[in-house]
Amino acid sequence: MQVHETGFPGLLVLEPRVFQDERGFFLESYNKESFKNIGIECDFMQDNHAYSRDICVLRGFHFQAPPAAQAKLVWVTRGAVLDAVVDLRKGSPTYGKWRHVVLSAANFKRMFIPKGFGHGYVTIMPDTEFQYKVDAPYSPEYEGGIIWNDPDVAMEWDAALQGRSPIMSEKDRRLTRLADFDSPFIYED
Repeated sequence: MQVHETGFPGLLVLEPRVFQDERGFFLESYNKESFKNIGIECDFMQDNHAYSRDICVLRGFHFQAPPAAQAKLVWVTRGAVLDAVVDLRKGSPTYGKWRHVVLSAANFKRMFIPKGFGHGYVTIMPDTEFQYKVDAPYSPEYEGGIIWNDPDVAMEWDAALQGRSPIMSEKDRRLTRLADFDSPFIYED
């Protein structure tokens, strides 16, 4: 597995070894020992699978606050997304900054997102399937988010949206701005 640093402490882009031939491909999608060897020691306890029929389906930036905060391992098994995070950890050198990467069924990339990040994505191909592991169960009382188009975050969605309006839930349309958010996440060096 190739590990790519992102400039955000703890946030990693991962490329598994993929064995391909005329039959198709094989890859190890998760190996606890391999992850431990690169410094990721999460006890993943839940797998999630989301399907989006159309392009420009936008979800996020979502998080769960402590004590139900989640680390995530995310990837795409069909289609493609522009996957994005914003660092919400007070004291982090990248607090309030964003990072994105294209995740697709074709490039096999994964992103490891530590606790303390808001996470979102927009589909850039129809019929996209997005999968992820989390190290804490879903807790509705601790869920929250930062609005996707927050001017203080200034995430660059334009290339993925290509002039279209995003398709999103009403709940995501009502998320808060970073300036109005008192983050419960603390950066630990």
